[in-house]
Amino acid sequence: MILCIRSAFLALLFVTMLQSVCSDFHTLAHLRAKVSDKTQSRTVVDLLKRLLGNRSRDFIVSVNRTLSNDSLDVCELRSAKNNKILAVGSTGVAVATGIYNYLKYFCNCHVSWSGDQLNIPRPLPPFTGVLRINTPHRFRYYQNVCTQSYSTVWWDWQRWQREIDWMALNGINLPLAFTGQEALWQEFKILDRMRAFGMLPVLPAFSGIVPEGITRLFPKANVTKLSPWSHFNCTYSCAYVLDPRDPLFQRIGALFLSQVIKEFGTDHIYNTDTFNEMSPASSDPTYLASISRAVFSTMTSVDPQAIWLMQGWLFISNPLFWRPVQVKALLHGVPLGRMIVLDLFAESMPAYSSTNSFYGQPFIWCMLHNFGGNSGLFGMVDRINSGPFDALRFPNSTLVGLGLTPEGIEQNPVVYELMSELAWRKEPVNLSKWVSLYALRRYGSLDENLVLAWRLLFHSVYNCTFPQYKNHNRSPLVHRPSLHMQTDIWYEPADFYKAWELLFEAAPGLVSLKTFQYDLVDVTRQALQLLTTEFYKEIRDAFQAQKLPDLLTAGGVLVYDLLPELDRLLSSNDHFLLGAWLEQAQSQAMDEHEAQLYDMNARNQITLWGPDGNILDYASKEWGGLVEDYYLQRWGLFVNTLVECLDRGRPFKQDVFNQAVFQVEKGFVYNQRKYPIKPLGDTYDIVRRIFLKYYPYAMKRLK
Repeated sequence: MILCIRSAFLALLFVTMLQSVCSDFHTLAHLRAKVSDKTQSRTVVDLLKRLLGNRSRDFIVSVNRTLSNDSLDVCELRSAKNNKILAVGSTGVAVATGIYNYLKYFCNCHVSWSGDQLNIPRPLPPFTGVLRINTPHRFRYYQNVCTQSYSTVWWDWQRWQREIDWMALNGINLPLAFTGQEALWQEFKILDRMRAFGMLPVLPAFSGIVPEGITRLFPKANVTKLSPWSHFNCTYSCAYVLDPRDPLFQRIGALFLSQVIKEFGTDHIYNTDTFNEMSPASSDPTYLASISRAVFSTMTSVDPQAIWLMQGWLFISNPLFWRPVQVKALLHGVPLGRMIVLDLFAESMPAYSSTNSFYGQPFIWCMLHNFGGNSGLFGMVDRINSGPFDALRFPNSTLVGLGLTPEGIEQNPVVYELMSELAWRKEPVNLSKWVSLYALRRYGSLDENLVLAWRLLFHSVYNCTFPQYKNHNRSPLVHRPSLHMQTDIWYEPADFYKAWELLFEAAPGLVSLKTFQYDLVDVTRQALQLLTTEFYKEIRDAFQAQKLPDLLTAGGVLVYDLLPELDRLLSSNDHFLLGAWLEQAQSQAMDEHEAQLYDMNARNQITLWGPDGNILDYASKEWGGLVEDYYLQRWGLFVNTLVECLDRGRPFKQDVFNQAVFQVEKGFVYNQRKYPIKPLGDTYDIVRRIFLKYYPYAMKRLK
């Protein structure tokens, strides 16, 4: 009897322990920062010194992980003696976020990719009681696997340090460290700094991509040659994939991850995307489950606490293949709670709602926002304001965080600040009120016209409501000219032009402020982008109506005035310089040959994107130097070709034009011309000239 009771007790104890372990994994509570509270505190202090200089002494910083009893970050702030502010948080990220919240809403300050506004009151504004900043979300994820190439590829440590500071201030605690196996990371600065804030870097795991040579070493290996990707032939794509069920997959995957962990340590979260924009060999559910089971086992064979973080893009990009039974099979090949799915494009095409919250696997609601790092004002503020809360209320929701997953960054800072802040809110914000306060802290000005301008921007260009809209810049300005270009926009031009007018009127007193100058350039750039579309339509209509004088007039204005003015405008601000991008690329080189190679690649990515224009203009940018030597040359050739066709009574042949313009495009990629790395010209004078010339024309077009 005693033996039976003891056996029953042990069985109950085992079940309780098992439930505890499963619950721990399901809540992902075992994923915790490993660095000490003291180290995290010191890291935040150093951040404040970099950001605020001597004013950093006005803050007393302390990290105390016991402040949170449920693994959710929290920060408490209170006024202290000598006009100081005491900030205590559960992690370094929590403290940094809490202090930035105080700087924003008590000091009207602002930090962004495009400049800071840190006119901090003296003394610091006091408050009574405790200001408690906390988040309902376990994770705040950041970056896309593409960001490494479109934005960060040429960064040095100083730029990385600034970005990691930005991450901490904006509450990021789960950053993708996708290129962790490359030389830059071996300095340990980047991963160490992320961890020093209490972040959990996501490291890469083996996805199955192998070199062709493996077939010689292991002729019996189950290796498949994939079909060409996108518009590339097999010289540049057609990767070889090792079947995850092959024993060699387990061997290589375990060796790879062992080396990653040996070199960089681990926080137990690993990213791999076996079928990203690639179709599996079979749609059989049993096959798909076995694939994900095999991939996950390479992780757990090295790290028993491993969590697989997977982009959910495949379910969006190929919905004909990934039907419910296939999605469920792939996801359930991994134990529930051992995979986190990034709902990568949730603001436009959420996948959680059509997969019953990814059939029980935890997921992160992500805003993708930008494809290719394109220039151009864009946002879906209504959707990102409501979407995360809809996901949280979804029946049996497995939401564990919010994320930012842009392909390219350093654009539209307002959208990223809003999205980051929503991760620390319990309900949607009042967008009109929020953006009014944004205008106040971005410029440190009480000018009501600035508030009105930003309200108009939020109502128009920043509030795309088109279903499943993808933010590739569709403006004719940045695409190879033809007679059949897209000219639709998602907003009322009148609202946007009014915002432009209000910013211009405020410019004399604010243009020296970096944040304002950036916005003035960016909004004026957007206005000229809009006007390019109008002149394009005039050019197209004149050609089709065979009205040569009208064609010459519209084409002449575009080619000889508007685009040169745009180039001068962009060249006046250091955030819009082609020269800076090329100089960063060349600075990574070890010798002149390598510098030329990097220069060519930096040019190619933002233009042809492939040797033959394979993904032409996908990563388009509107930068000083690029407008004049690339876009302007294309448009000049297009207009001249149309004029010649009308003059000689010939039809316009797109294929013939494409061959001619390709030589112009290719010439830019290889010309090795040097471009300024410092701004040229007076921004206000340039904007004033542009506004006085083109605002009346814009108003005329609205009638």
